[in-house]
Amino acid sequence: MTPASHQHQHQHADADHEHDHDHDHDQAEILDLDAEVLAEHTASITAWLPVEAAPRHIVDLGTGTGAGTLALLRRFPGAEVTAVDTSAAHLHRLLEKAEAEGVAGQVRTVQADLDTRWPDLGTPDLVWASASMHHMADPDRVLRQVHGMLAPGGLFAVVELAGFPRFLPADAPAERPGLEERCHAALDRHHAEHMPHRGADWGPKLAAAGFTVEGERTITVNLGPPHTEAVGRYALSSLRRIRGGVAETLAAEDLAALDQLLDADGPYGIVRRDDLTVRTERTVWAARAGHVSAA
Repeated sequence: MTPASHQHQHQHADADHEHDHDHDHDQAEILDLDAEVLAEHTASITAWLPVEAAPRHIVDLGTGTGAGTLALLRRFPGAEVTAVDTSAAHLHRLLEKAEAEGVAGQVRTVQADLDTRWPDLGTPDLVWASASMHHMADPDRVLRQVHGMLAPGGLFAVVELAGFPRFLPADAPAERPGLEERCHAALDRHHAEHMPHRGADWGPKLAAAGFTVEGERTITVNLGPPHTEAVGRYALSSLRRIRGGVAETLAAEDLAALDQLLDADGPYGIVRRDDLTVRTERTVWAARAGHVSAA
């Protein structure tokens, strides 16, 4: 659409900037909570990685607010990490966390949209991509780029989530039966249209890009209760994000019940519940760089 005037264009840009800022803030909150609640599971993934020697240079593609970067530095304290993300706000948050953990000197940030520009990321020994590959417009191209930049024998770890976690018990009395599952089903339909690579089997894609898949592991998460206060906030943030994707397709009764859960001050607010669990799965593929065939 062509703006009617330069003033309109400027106002539209300001509105987009404000929207992007709000989106970044909301996404940063949920990423921070994900890192806190699932820290033990992330650590188990980094501990499992079949590295041949402790990596000296790691690239984190789609670092978000730094859960993977910091987990990798705890696992490999002698490494340096290049953290790549499209969001300046997320990278700033990562640097704040790195400073608090005393590892800021080991982190370099690169703001880049990998769908439009591939920056110079050096020759890493390990590339980590957690919950980021399904966002790529052309993930096969990204896989080839990663293969081309890895050091000989380098490892590529692709971690993908089974969507947002589930939190409510199946027989929870305060909401309509099956509400959470219907919300997830509606979100899955939304993602199928807008993110066709979500839920992909990355093994064949990695092999086609010239990698040798050395391991695949699915980690089942089932936490609580009892749980920490962070779980309630994590559930609230997650369901808020889900609502943003499914509000137009949910039945009015379901939307009303969901809004009751999202009312932090209301009697049915999800943050008040003591019966929450965190249920999800994470799958990781560990692939070694090899030689791409002539074909």
